[in-house]
Amino acid sequence: MKTNSIRLLALRIVAAGILVTAAHAQDMPKQGAAPKPAPSASEAVLAQWNDIGRKLIAMAEDFPDDKYDFKPTPAVGTFAQRLIHAAHANEFFINALQGQKMPEMADPKRDQFKTKSDVVVFVKKSFADGAAAIKAKGDKGMSDLVVDPFENEQARISDFAYGFVEHSGEIYGQLTVYYRVAGLVPPESRPKK
Repeated sequence: MKTNSIRLLALRIVAAGILVTAAHAQDMPKQGAAPKPAPSASEAVLAQWNDIGRKLIAMAEDFPDDKYDFKPTPAVGTFAQRLIHAAHANEFFINALQGQKMPEMADPKRDQFKTKSDVVVFVKKSFADGAAAIKAKGDKGMSDLVVDPFENEQARISDFAYGFVEHSGEIYGQLTVYYRVAGLVPPESRPKK
C-alpha cells in the first residue's frame, strides 16, 4: 500500500512537471523565428524610464489617502515624502536635458502638496516630462553629454538617465516595505487578472 502511494505521488509530480513545461513552452518564441530587433538607444532608455514611472504612479494612486503620511519607523520619511523625493529628483534629469537651471537641492516640503491628488500629479508630471525629454533627444542625443550636478562631471545622457531610473527603483523598493508594514500588498505583487 505504501509503495502504491509513493508511485501515485511520483506520477502526479511528473504530470505536473509536464503541464508546467507545456505552459512555459507556449510563452517561448517559436523555434526558428527571427529574433526581435534590439531597441534603439532612446527606445531602451525610454522603456526603462516608463516602466519604473508606471510602478511609482500606480503606488501613488493606490496607497490610501489616510496613510499618505505613514512611515514605518520615525527615522524615515513618509510615503508621500518618498514620492515627492523621487519626482523632485527627476527634475534634475529633465532640467539637465533641457539646458535649464537646476532645481533647489532640498526636496519640496510636504505641505506644498495639500492632497494625495497633488502628489500624484507631481509624480505623473515628472515621469511624463522625463519621457518627453528622452524622446526629444532621440537616438543621437543619447550620446550627448550633460553635467551631472551631483558629481559635477560630464555624463552621457543614456548613463545619466539610467542613474535616475535606478534611483526611482530604489524608492520603489522602499515603498514596497511601506506597503507591507502598513498591512497592504503593493500593486505589482498582486495576482494578475
